[in-house]
Amino acid sequence: MTQQLMTAVVCPKYGSPEVLSLSEVPKPSPKSNEILIKTVATTVSHGDVRIRGLDVPKSIKPMIRLVLGFNGPRNNILGLELSGIVEEVGSDVTKFQKGDHVLAATLQNFGGYAHYKCLPEKGAIAFKPPSVTFEQAAAIPIGARTALHYLRRCNLQEGQKILIYGASGSVGTYAIQLAKYIGAHVTAVSSKTNESLVKSLGADEFRDYQDSGFNESLDVYDVILVTIGNLQFSIGKEHLTSSGVYMNVSEPMKSLEMIWTSFTTEKKVVMAENSEESAEDLQFLINMVGDGKLKPVIDSRYRLGEIVEAHRYVESRRKKGNVVVLVD
Repeated sequence: MTQQLMTAVVCPKYGSPEVLSLSEVPKPSPKSNEILIKTVATTVSHGDVRIRGLDVPKSIKPMIRLVLGFNGPRNNILGLELSGIVEEVGSDVTKFQKGDHVLAATLQNFGGYAHYKCLPEKGAIAFKPPSVTFEQAAAIPIGARTALHYLRRCNLQEGQKILIYGASGSVGTYAIQLAKYIGAHVTAVSSKTNESLVKSLGADEFRDYQDSGFNESLDVYDVILVTIGNLQFSIGKEHLTSSGVYMNVSEPMKSLEMIWTSFTTEKKVVMAENSEESAEDLQFLINMVGDGKLKPVIDSRYRLGEIVEAHRYVESRRKKGNVVVLVD
């Protein structure tokens, strides 16, 4: 029998966006416990860009190469999240059926940049409400789930004050809304051009990180969440309450100053870690979108054949919220 093919974007080696190219690859078939999803939309996240360019600190590059692949990603079809339609189900699948509209996190082995993707029934897959578009749904599994995960790790409580640094990115725009949902007072930090955006999402206060008086404008916070960019810890710790929590999503290791602060004070430094993929969390978040309590911010849309341009744009660090790629 002739092997069926599908179109996908492959990343044969680490490098600039130009290493990405459209190719015909074998179409997957679901195992007994898997579903086959026909992808409608995916995204270009900072995670995709960092994997493609192997953009990690030099000290951990050898370890990352062992995990991902030495010369290029072992799983060379990137794409960490997707939405689509169930095309086929394995013989043991009971939760899903053909025609279901779903969204899924594919962080474990990637694969969103393809017309089809097989995932285990018990994976991080949720049902898309009819009121939510495929584009909106595709932008939920990474950014929104990451924001929810780290707000939980910081133990943000109702009535507390949180500073969100990098508030206009994917994680930041979700963090603002989820923090307000919890009942916190939110100060959003971004560039001046994003002030109206973050305030429209519920931020109580705004700070421009490019302002010459930025450090002096800061208050004292129960939680400081750095989603992207670099708020120096030496500055951040001075603006924490005596038992406040500092969290930098992009910081893989504690500095000596962080260790010393945690050891000698009640201030806590929470380190970045991958959040566990959870179907329950995905369903909770997409239901919030369906109920109008959470809004995915979509900066721009590209076709699958424009993936190089999409990666260039995300790599420029100018995006607001999410960049969606239309696959089907």
